[in-house]
Amino acid sequence: MDGLEALTTALTAAGLADGVGRDYPIGSLTTYRVGGTASVFVRPVDADELEAVVGAATACEVEILVVGLGSNLLVSDGGFTGLAVQLGGGFGSIAVSGQMVTAGGATSLPVLARRTVADGLTGFEWAVGVPGSIGGAVRMNAGGHGSDMAAVLEEATTIDLRTGAGKVRPVESLSLGYRTSGVGSAELVTSVVLRLEDSVSGAGEETLAGIVRWRRENQPGGRNAGSAFTNPPGDSAGRLIDDAGLRGHRHGSAVVSERHANFIQVDEGGSADDVDALMGEVVRRVLEVHGIRLHAEIVMVGFSQ
Repeated sequence: MDGLEALTTALTAAGLADGVGRDYPIGSLTTYRVGGTASVFVRPVDADELEAVVGAATACEVEILVVGLGSNLLVSDGGFTGLAVQLGGGFGSIAVSGQMVTAGGATSLPVLARRTVADGLTGFEWAVGVPGSIGGAVRMNAGGHGSDMAAVLEEATTIDLRTGAGKVRPVESLSLGYRTSGVGSAELVTSVVLRLEDSVSGAGEETLAGIVRWRRENQPGGRNAGSAFTNPPGDSAGRLIDDAGLRGHRHGSAVVSERHANFIQVDEGGSADDVDALMGEVVRRVLEVHGIRLHAEIVMVGFSQ
């Protein structure tokens, strides 16, 4: 019995509420809504199920992919050979006590942003337009509108799906940088604690409305994963791509957005491999024109490079 078969057997025996998916279409879980399957997929709904998943995963040597809400993820058309894990509904709780906010790793960022404002807190409004989970936000130190996770995070609880090691990690130990962190690729962020500030009555709602309005006016909708590339120091990836004449440039079913050049959109029924190829063309052209190599902000899964 190979590792994936042994893993499937162990997970099936655990009796997970959502079951065990074989050749599961994880591309459809991403905001691109294209891409292939994972050999095995599970969605533990609570701590007991997560413990069972960790036990099975640590006993079998397979590749592991942590899937948040898929807003910063592109899965190749060929898919992912290994175990993909996405936290279920039991990890979406929110508790507010004074200026301290505790949230489960699966909590939606827009939901949490609106909840904190409703509770008279400020500092997390920027997240209202980011369609990801709080766990994923820690992993990439998500941010926007002049702030990021590093500015509000007190601690994160993580568990390594390869080793089973669980930790409560203060923000200082997470090595949060520009769209990076010290959270490993096989680590799940199961919960976080944020420290926010008291807000002036009504100010938070105005800020939320302004952020939502700005994003609608300046960023495209449709099938995309937000910023395709990180900004080089002191510059803007969108400006570099635009100045290289790539706004509206297309490769198959993928196109550089006409509204914001650092967004790559894909047609309905399109190809993740087209997105990957277009990103490669953008990198090469910007390097030719500006002498600057762009780096993907999107997590690329199953691609050769």
